[in-house]
Amino acid sequence: MFFIKTRITEILGIKYPIIQGGMAWIATGELAGAVSKAGGLGIIGAGNAPPEIVEKEIAKVREITNKPFGVNVYYLSPYVEEIINLVIDKKISIITTGAGNPGKHLSALQEAQVKVFPVVASVALARRLERLGVDGLIAEGMECGGHIGETTTMALTPQIVDAVNIPVVAAGGIADGRGMLAAMALGAEGVQIGTRFICTTECIAHDAYKKEIIKAKDRDTVVTGVHGHHVRCLKNKLTKEFIKRVESGVSLEELGELGAGKLKIAAIDGDMDMGSIMAGQVCAMINTITSVENVINEIMEGFKNNLKKLQNLG
Repeated sequence: MFFIKTRITEILGIKYPIIQGGMAWIATGELAGAVSKAGGLGIIGAGNAPPEIVEKEIAKVREITNKPFGVNVYYLSPYVEEIINLVIDKKISIITTGAGNPGKHLSALQEAQVKVFPVVASVALARRLERLGVDGLIAEGMECGGHIGETTTMALTPQIVDAVNIPVVAAGGIADGRGMLAAMALGAEGVQIGTRFICTTECIAHDAYKKEIIKAKDRDTVVTGVHGHHVRCLKNKLTKEFIKRVESGVSLEELGELGAGKLKIAAIDGDMDMGSIMAGQVCAMINTITSVENVINEIMEGFKNNLKKLQNLG
């Protein structure tokens, strides 16, 4: 199988520069283990889960593979300190971070030889985190599912690549080899993929959730919430209610109450009406539920074939 060597593959000790997104409730040990076993980097999405739950997911991965994997640390979680301690105690090789600055934990993580890759949506934050000493950055464009920034992957990635000297991973709007090739043409040394991995046999997300992604067309995602709290998901009764309340000028607290727990009831319970079906704009490109190994092989084969096409143009 065709493979690529970049600073990302060398730093993380993986075969392919493909990182699986750390999706709360969805990125469990089953999915993370399968991605790592297939040559990418699987990530457990800690979300708001307490440490004992995350510890069980870590154990699941280690039953599946002995290859490197990571944990996504959500800095709005009430258990951040406990999760950081768990990562160090369990000798996790990498964390990705979101919704906050990992600066106060960097010394302890570096001492434990944990690589730190924060998700960023701006050049200013990327520069600040590089100065703090993180190992790499995940430049996440607004095409992705879940919480989003304001800049597209196409525009954000090269700006961050030009602004820092550490390796950059591109995320948002990537589901196949063409997207991966485009990201690397922009200067990224790897990609992070979320939505495509939801529609795999190893992902524990509810079948109804997967089917909604496969049914989705190009304009079926919508951005809900207010400035600084935008979330991309598939249109349903919940998103209509969100938009209605935003237009009526309700408080951020009321919007928070409306959204609380809604990802779980979609991803785990299968409520496609009032659950938050977080998914990226690549939904319309996904039409099969297959194994993680097949997804990664298809991405790498697509990367190789499209690279050859470009080379033939010369």
